[in-house]
Amino acid sequence: MAAKLEQLKGALDSSLAGKIVSLSESLGELTLVVDAKDYSATARCLRDDPAVRFEELVDLCGVDYSGFGEGRWGGRRFAVVSHLLSLAHNWRLRLRVFAPEDDFPVVDSLTGVWPNADWYEREAFDLFGIMFAGHADLRRILTD
Repeated sequence: MAAKLEQLKGALDSSLAGKIVSLSESLGELTLVVDAKDYSATARCLRDDPAVRFEELVDLCGVDYSGFGEGRWGGRRFAVVSHLLSLAHNWRLRLRVFAPEDDFPVVDSLTGVWPNADWYEREAFDLFGIMFAGHADLRRILTD
């Protein structure tokens, strides 16, 4: 397992040179953090680069860190976390991006990369108020 994660880490370092904010391992899976300005381009690279080829978006969710660490969290409040799967390489990856503004959280939509991000992004918008720039139908997913 460790060799597989090292192989993935090497592939990510090569494919995403200069775009990685952090890359860490937890629970046998790598978490890649990128800057919001690089989010969409990074997702496209993760999907299209043969060295990594994450063809499938398994899940996407919004996270509110306001109460994280018993309120001692010093970072940005809102993040979007995507879980990706490479069938070609049998790899899994967590992709995390923090919204640059806490008062009006906006990150790029991934619907142009993985179309199934549509409802996941609508859910994050409805539950956390995270806006997804470029989303064609960003409206509430839950009924009143």
